[in-house]
Amino acid sequence: MKKIELLAPAGSYEKAKIAFKYGADAVYCGTSSLSLRTRADMDNDDLIKTIKYAHSIGKRVHVTLNIFAWDDKYEEIIEMAKILNEVKPDAIIAADGGVIEVLKEYAPNVPIHVSTQANIVSLRDCNFWYKNGAKRVIMAREMNKEQLRYIMENKPKDLEVEMFGHGSICFAFSGRCFLSDFLCGRSANLGDCSQSCRWSYNLYAEEKNNPGGLMPIEINEHGTSIFSSKDLCLLKEIPEIIDMGIDSLKIEGRLKTEYYIASVINVYRNAIDDYMKNPDNYDYTKYLKEIEKVKTREFTTFYFNDRNNRNVQDYSGRQYNENYEFGGKVVEYDEEKSTIEIKNKLQIGDELEIIVPFKLEPIVFKIEKLWNYDTEEEIESISPGVKGQKVKMKLPIKCEKDWILRRKK
Repeated sequence: MKKIELLAPAGSYEKAKIAFKYGADAVYCGTSSLSLRTRADMDNDDLIKTIKYAHSIGKRVHVTLNIFAWDDKYEEIIEMAKILNEVKPDAIIAADGGVIEVLKEYAPNVPIHVSTQANIVSLRDCNFWYKNGAKRVIMAREMNKEQLRYIMENKPKDLEVEMFGHGSICFAFSGRCFLSDFLCGRSANLGDCSQSCRWSYNLYAEEKNNPGGLMPIEINEHGTSIFSSKDLCLLKEIPEIIDMGIDSLKIEGRLKTEYYIASVINVYRNAIDDYMKNPDNYDYTKYLKEIEKVKTREFTTFYFNDRNNRNVQDYSGRQYNENYEFGGKVVEYDEEKSTIEIKNKLQIGDELEIIVPFKLEPIVFKIEKLWNYDTEEEIESISPGVKGQKVKMKLPIKCEKDWILRRKK
C-alpha cells in the first residue's frame, strides 16, 4: 500500500510550523501578490524561511503561483521564478499556461504541479500537462471516484495525482468565479476572493399582479443560501482514496487559523495512519466526531461518490462553531505555571482540550487557577485585549511549544 502525502495549507510561517507539528508531510503556501490568497500573511522572506525550515526537518513545501496573470504581472513572476530556482522548494503550483512557460524557462530546477484552477477533469488533460512538463496534476474537485480511478489506472506511471480531501468548495467550477469581482471589485482569479458565495442571501420573487412588489422566498429563519456550499469532508472515503493510489490528499484553508489547521491535520493524520496500519478495522466515525469540533458548516462528500449529488448546499447560515473555539497556544511549558497565548476569553472553570499531535483524542481538563503573565497575581479570567496576550496556568500533561488548546463553550 503506497503512502499518501498529507498536504496542509499554510498562510504564514507560523501556520506552516503548526501544520508540520501536527503531522503534515508538506505544506502549500505563497506570497500574497502571486498566489490565490492575497490576504495570506507571507512575504518573500517568510516564504524562504518556511522552505528552509521544512527541509531542515525532512518536510516539503509547494509554492503557489496560481493566479491568472495579466501582462503587467509577468515581470514580478519572472523575478519570483528566479528566486524559487535558487531556494528550491519541492514544487511550484501554477494554472496559467503563460506562467508555466515562465517557470520552465526561469525555474528549471523546480518541479511543476498544475493547479486545480486549470480544471483538470480527464485523462487527456493529464496527458497534455504531462507532455508539457508537469510532475503532478491537481484534479478538479468536481470529479467522482470512478473518473479518478480511471485516470489512476491509465495515466503515465511517473505523473503524480493530487486531490482535495477537506475544506471549502467554490460555487464556480473549480474556483473560476466572477461573483466576488462583480459584487466587491475583488477578483477571485487574482487571489482576492471575498467568498460572496458564502454570504447569506434573501431571495425574492416579483409578484405577478403587483408590479414592483417583492415576495420573500424563505427556506428557514436564516434566509436562503442559494450559493453556499457545505464543506468537503472525505474522511469516510480515505480507504478508497488510498487504495486507488492517489499521491497527495490536500486540505483547503490557507486563511484559516492555527487552531483549524492543527485540528484538521491531526484528524486526517490519524485517519491515514490508522488505515495504513489496520485497513480492515477502519472506522471513520471516530475521526468525524473529532473534526465536528472545528467545523463551521455542514459537511458533504460533494461529487466523489455521486456526480448527481444535490446534497451539497448549506442552508444553516452558520459561520462559526457553536460548541468549541480556539482557546490558546502553548508558548512555554512549566510544571506549575505554563505560559499560554490566549485567543479567546478564558476563566476559572472553563473546560479545555489539549490537541496532542498524532493522538486522536484530546486531553480534557478544567482550568483551576490562572495567573497574570506579568505580575503572576491570581486572576479569575482574562480576555485577549492585544495580539499575543499571555496568561499562566497549570497544564495536566507535559506540552511542547505551539500545542493548541481548544475551549468548550
